[in-house]
Amino acid sequence: MSTNHLIINGDQTLSHIDRQIYGHFSEHLGRCIYEGLWVGEDSPIENTKGIRNDVLEALKEIKVPGLRWPGGCFADEYHWKDGIGPNENRKRMINTHWGGVVENNHFGTHEFMQLCELLDCEPIICGNVGSGTVQEMSEWVEYMTFEGISPMAELRAENGRENPWKLKYFGVGNENWGCGGNMRPEYYADLYRRFQTYVRNYGDNKVFKIACGPNVDDYRWTEVLMREAHQFMDGLSLHYYTIPGEFWTQKGSATAFPENEWITTLKKAQRIDELITRHSAIMDQYDPQKRVSLIVDEWGTWYDVEPGTNPGFLYQQNTIRDALVAALSFNIFHDHSDRVRMANIAQMVNVLQSVILTEGEKMLLTPTYHVFNMYKVHQDAQLLQFNLDSETFESDGLSMKAVSATASRDAAGKINISLAHVNPAQSTTVTIDLRGLVQDSLTITATELTADVMDAHNTFDTPDRVAPTAYMNYTVNGTELTLTLSPMSVTALTVE
Repeated sequence: MSTNHLIINGDQTLSHIDRQIYGHFSEHLGRCIYEGLWVGEDSPIENTKGIRNDVLEALKEIKVPGLRWPGGCFADEYHWKDGIGPNENRKRMINTHWGGVVENNHFGTHEFMQLCELLDCEPIICGNVGSGTVQEMSEWVEYMTFEGISPMAELRAENGRENPWKLKYFGVGNENWGCGGNMRPEYYADLYRRFQTYVRNYGDNKVFKIACGPNVDDYRWTEVLMREAHQFMDGLSLHYYTIPGEFWTQKGSATAFPENEWITTLKKAQRIDELITRHSAIMDQYDPQKRVSLIVDEWGTWYDVEPGTNPGFLYQQNTIRDALVAALSFNIFHDHSDRVRMANIAQMVNVLQSVILTEGEKMLLTPTYHVFNMYKVHQDAQLLQFNLDSETFESDGLSMKAVSATASRDAAGKINISLAHVNPAQSTTVTIDLRGLVQDSLTITATELTADVMDAHNTFDTPDRVAPTAYMNYTVNGTELTLTLSPMSVTALTVE
C-alpha cells in the first residue's frame, strides 16, 4: 500500500466553481426525450404534465443547474415552429441524424421550458444555424422572451403562455464544423456575427450568447473565432468525448472490455485537461480578462451501443469506470474554473454517459448519477488552493496519477474534498493536511462509491449494485486526515 499526500490551504481561494459546470444535455436522440423525460399526460407512468415523475425527482436530487436542448446535431435541423401549438397540428418528420425514426414534435418549446421550471434549472437553447434562418432564430428568442405587443408574443399567448420565460443561455448553432453545416471557421465566424445580432435582449432578459467552438484539438477554429468574433460572444463551446477505441470503427464496449481499456479510457478522459489548457491559452490572447467563458457543452464516454439496440439511439450501459471518468472530469473543470463556467454531460437519460436509464415504467440511477450527487456540494463554491503528491498507476505500458482530487469551500464555510482513485486492483492511503483553518477539531462526514469488478454496473434487476455508502476508513489527528481509499473509488468528504 502506497502513500499520497494532499495539502489543502483552507484560507486560500482561487476561483468560483460555477454551478453550471454540473449541467446536462438532452437531445432528440434515441430514448432521451421520449420515454426518458417525456411520456405524455395520458401515459400510465406517473407524470407531471407529461414529464415522468420518477426521473423528475431523481434529477431534482442532484440539483441540475442547466439543461441544453434540442441538440446536438438535431438542433441544426430543428425548426421550432414545428413544435408549438396543439399536438395534432404539429409536423411529423424523420429524425435523419438519429435512427431514422419519426419525430412527432410533441416535445417542443413549451414542454422544454416547463421541464426546466419543474427542475428549477436554467434552459440552454441551441439555435439552428445549419439549416435555419436569421429570422427564424430571431423570432424564437422573441417568442420566448418578449413581453409586449408583437406577432411572436401573441402567438405564444395563443399557445397558452401569456407571460414570457426567462432565457439566459442561447447557443448560436452546434458543431457547425461538422453536422451543423461542414463550415470553415472563417465562414462560421461571419455567420455567427450576423445571427447573434438578432438574438436580442428584450426587457430585462439578458442573453448569454454561446458561439460554436472547436472539435477536440482544432486550435485553428478557436484562433479564428476569437480573432473575428470574441467581442460578440459570452461563451465559446468545446466538445470532447472519451472513446477507448476508434470513433468511426470500433469504440469499445461499455461493459465487456479488456483490462487494458481501463487505463486507456481514464487516460483519454484526462486529455480534456490539455485541451482546455491549450484552447484557453488562445482565448487569453484575445480576452486576457477571461470575460468569455469556455463552455464544455458536450462531454462524456462514447462506446459501441448495447447489443440488440438501435445503433442510431446510442444507448450504452454505465459502470464504475464511467463514474471515475466523471470524477476526473469534474476535478479538471474545477482546476480551470476561472475560464470553464459551464459543462453539459452527454446525455441526461438513456443516451451515452447518462445519469439515468429507463425501461418502460422502470428507472435506475447509474454510477455517473451518484458522482453528480456526491459532487453537487461544489456547485457555486470557491476552489481552494491545494497540492497533491500522488503515486503512479501503471498498466499496459501506460501510466497516470493514481489519485485525483479537488477541494472547495461553500457559503457556509464547510470544506468539501473529493478524491478519485483509479487503480482497480489495490487500495492506497492518502494523508490530507488541512491548513489555514480556524477550528482545531474537525467533524467529518464521508461517502464512498466503489465496486468489486471493473465492469460493475446497475441493472433493472440489480439497481443498487454500484451505489454510495458511508465511508469510515479514515483517522483524524488534529487537522490531518489519513484515508485508505478502496480500489477504483470515488470518495467525498465534508469537513466542518
